[in-house]
Amino acid sequence: MAEEENANVVGANEDEDEDTAPDGPKLKLELSAFRAQWMSELNPNAGETGSDKGSSRASDLRMAQEAARERKARELFLKAVEEEQSGAVYEAIKFYRRAIKLVPDIEFKINYNRTDNEKGENSSAGLADIEDLIAYFQQQLTLEDAWPKICQPETAMSEMHISALPPEVLMYIFRWVVSSDLDMRTLEQLSLVCRGFYICARDSDLWRSACLGVWGRTALAPFQSWREMFLERPRVRFDGVYISKVSYVRQGEESLDGFYRAWHQVTYYRYLRFFPDGKVGMLTTPEDPLTVIPRLRSKNTRVESVLLGYFRLSQETDNETKVFVVVSKKKEERVAEVQRNRFCRRNPAPEAEHSFHVGLKIASGGRHNKLSWIHHSCHITYRPTGETVVTVFNLDNMYAPFLFARVKSYTASSEGPL
Repeated sequence: MAEEENANVVGANEDEDEDTAPDGPKLKLELSAFRAQWMSELNPNAGETGSDKGSSRASDLRMAQEAARERKARELFLKAVEEEQSGAVYEAIKFYRRAIKLVPDIEFKINYNRTDNEKGENSSAGLADIEDLIAYFQQQLTLEDAWPKICQPETAMSEMHISALPPEVLMYIFRWVVSSDLDMRTLEQLSLVCRGFYICARDSDLWRSACLGVWGRTALAPFQSWREMFLERPRVRFDGVYISKVSYVRQGEESLDGFYRAWHQVTYYRYLRFFPDGKVGMLTTPEDPLTVIPRLRSKNTRVESVLLGYFRLSQETDNETKVFVVVSKKKEERVAEVQRNRFCRRNPAPEAEHSFHVGLKIASGGRHNKLSWIHHSCHITYRPTGETVVTVFNLDNMYAPFLFARVKSYTASSEGPL
């Protein structure tokens, strides 16, 4: 009996040793469970699959696009409200239509009491979204193919697709799209085609070349990118014409019987057409813009009485950017006038040259669409003596500001690459 009791005690001790041993099965289970719980707490998103991440990114991108669309519609609607308050009902209707086309119920989402700080936050958030969007597109193109391409054909094609072109050739095509007229608006429209075109349209070399074409050698600071500099820094626009409309009423002659006196309403226009190479054309005429604008497309226009010259942008002083213009008659007109007067004794050949100097200030608000007068003078240089007489004109109500009008036909074709 004593031997059996001793055997039972020894067996119980052996079982206890097995349970308390470091390599026991229960302890292993507890350690594995602890490790699993610990890893789940460290990385709670470890169980998500690649498809879940892709769907979340797509939803985030969709939300960003909807926010950008609503932000654009809000800007258009507020612009329409400003135009309506200023009396420009026709312009206000156009902005209302564009806003409602983007977001039909934008009227009920407008906060009319926005502060300047909120506007600055919205603009900075928009820039951040664009940067994230470019990085996201680049990542998606890399994940889709081991050899990423700019774009992919949507359907099977027997002809060669544009995606087969080398990136250098494609960027050269983009330079032709921008053209020597610096048509950056068309480049922005081209970026809406696909993700690859969006990335190519944000190429810094393109925007740097455009900035050099406008301001020459200039520093990037304080702007973050060349694109931001081109869009935000005040400049003159080349894809249209600046128009100044002047209207006034003058008194006419009295009737023979003295019963009434006529009054005449006089209306005329001044046109300014800037070119990227520093040339400018100026025309003063009573003709309607629909008649004059198509004839101002080229620098070699045959419009009579047009003044041609050059312009330059001044350095920004007092937070203002100024444009100085010097124009005179075309050489062909001067030569023809001399030939006509050569055999006329009463009208001898002119011995003086006339040039007009104009100073304008670019309005800070808007998209560089307004030029205000700051100087206007006539310089007469007499050839025999070389003396120059300067006549400065007083700027009164007859000098209405120039307002920009975009003309699609000016950028319909390209004469040369950027």
